[in-house]
Amino acid sequence: MEKRSQTLTSRLHRTALIAAMIVCCSMLPCATAQNDGRPTVSLTLPKAVNMAMQNNRRLKLAHLSVAESETKRTIAQSNYYPHISNLSTASHVTELQGVIIPAGTFGSSAATGPIPGQQLLIGQGALSAYTSGTGLTQPLTQMFKIRAGDRAAAADVRTAQIDETDAENSTSLLVHQMYFDMLTAQAHLDAARQSVSAASVVEAESKRAVAEGKSLDVAALQAHAAYLDRQQAVLTQQLAIDDATMQFDDVLGLPLGTRLILDGNDLGPSPVLPSRDEAIAVVKASNPKVLAARQTVEKARAAVSAAHDAYIPDLSGFARYSYQSGVPFLVHNFGTFGGIFTYDLFDGGAREAKLKQAKIQLQMAEIQLQQTESDVAIQISASYDKIEQLQQLVSVVDEALKARIEAARVSAQRVTQNAELASGAANDDAAIYDTRASLLGARLGLFLAQNNIQQMLGQRP
Repeated sequence: MEKRSQTLTSRLHRTALIAAMIVCCSMLPCATAQNDGRPTVSLTLPKAVNMAMQNNRRLKLAHLSVAESETKRTIAQSNYYPHISNLSTASHVTELQGVIIPAGTFGSSAATGPIPGQQLLIGQGALSAYTSGTGLTQPLTQMFKIRAGDRAAAADVRTAQIDETDAENSTSLLVHQMYFDMLTAQAHLDAARQSVSAASVVEAESKRAVAEGKSLDVAALQAHAAYLDRQQAVLTQQLAIDDATMQFDDVLGLPLGTRLILDGNDLGPSPVLPSRDEAIAVVKASNPKVLAARQTVEKARAAVSAAHDAYIPDLSGFARYSYQSGVPFLVHNFGTFGGIFTYDLFDGGAREAKLKQAKIQLQMAEIQLQQTESDVAIQISASYDKIEQLQQLVSVVDEALKARIEAARVSAQRVTQNAELASGAANDDAAIYDTRASLLGARLGLFLAQNNIQQMLGQRP
């Protein structure tokens, strides 16, 4: 029995030594961090959301995506208008053929002799020639294909705008989530610090009991090890908060390492949500994923229309004004106008295959739209179930907090009457902090679940 006691004492000594080393090593960076000159920013939830709307890089990319899509549509619409172009050339040939007329080709007269009197060489143009022409080409039957391309480009613009709005709503929801997580983590840190205070009271009582001969040394070692364990829990929670702060800094567009002081009082009113049935009906009409899927269907329909239009011959009208120098049999300035007709008589079945492919893609897009509508209906229903569960959890934790407060009050009275040790009251106080942190987490979780439904309905939390 004595040997087992010595072994246990030895293990507790080692545990206490290791924990003490962890505490000492971990507290050095914390002590330094308080004086490292890092910037500090005080935030309310609305201020954090506005800061993210202005600085978040994901939102900037979404804005640029909309601008890019609008530019692509402008390019597609430019095909509606006539295209005016200029073509100029300069050329030089080493030798010209010319036209030779022998003497007497046109007869002979006693008065004049042979006509012509000698061989004539008529040149054809000049060795160096210059041409320049400015022409206008207007697509005619191609308008059907152009309109289909414009419809597809318009669908891309609307998709980019939907994604932009969804990115804003998702970023707002992310800010809410990180804000609430940090508030909850800070509450748990306070609870952990309170548990350290309670553990210090227990350790002091254990040492006093050992000094008075009422307890063995092992009890004091166990109390000290428990104290160090709670210190380690404080440090672990603080490291988690530091990591979350850096991630929050990145979302808000702040320099990494900026300290954040969060106001837990200005969270705004709770969202007003429709009933479950109303939400299921609304989500199919306003959810960003559903809206984007509908634009995909619209784009697929435009592709089918373009595939049908490929069977229409290409007919364009053109007019051109030209200048030339050195080209035979042409005046210096002249104009031309007319039409250009083009039709592929045989393409190896490419048009038919493209039409078939476009129809298949349209069917896929329509099925994907139906699946997306079903998915969001399931998600919104599950979110309402989660809200009901969180509401019950808030009620249960609230009742638990009331019970903890009453137990702490009774313990405090018993301590004043010397009917209970101070450690019991300290542990009850620490339990109150822990339950308050749990209650805060439950309430903020309920708030976040309501914000999540807002985001699914296409609204900004």
